[in-house]
Amino acid sequence: MITYKVNALTLETYLFLREEVRFKNLSIKQAQMAIDNCLFNVVAFDGDMPVGMGRVVGDGAVICYIQDLVVIPGYQKFGIGGNLLDKCVSYVESITLEGTEMMLALMCAKGREGFYLKHNFIARPTENLGPGMIKYISKKEE
Repeated sequence: MITYKVNALTLETYLFLREEVRFKNLSIKQAQMAIDNCLFNVVAFDGDMPVGMGRVVGDGAVICYIQDLVVIPGYQKFGIGGNLLDKCVSYVESITLEGTEMMLALMCAKGREGFYLKHNFIARPTENLGPGMIKYISKKEE
């Protein structure tokens, strides 16, 4: 049975799940800061084994981002990703100030657009919204 634990993401779990889905390697310090500075996280477990996670980052007032939404390959296609996403969306709904609108954004992996479309996200660009953009900033060790 899959269980979900809120704000239970540990460094070991974070690095394990990222490695399982072949996300870019992070330094220990970088990974710990990512966990410490996220607004919300949720981890899916099969017994004691972590099988998925999702994080919400942002300012908590104007914009939030779904970050690191992952489910390890053997557990995909069983609704776990949708449940993780729903928990992240519910969190953002819970912190949205009354009478305001929060922008909830994400950057999905290539080929995963359909998953987010069925969860009512909008693919960009549209007639009114330009494409999402990204810039990677590297700093070499001295």
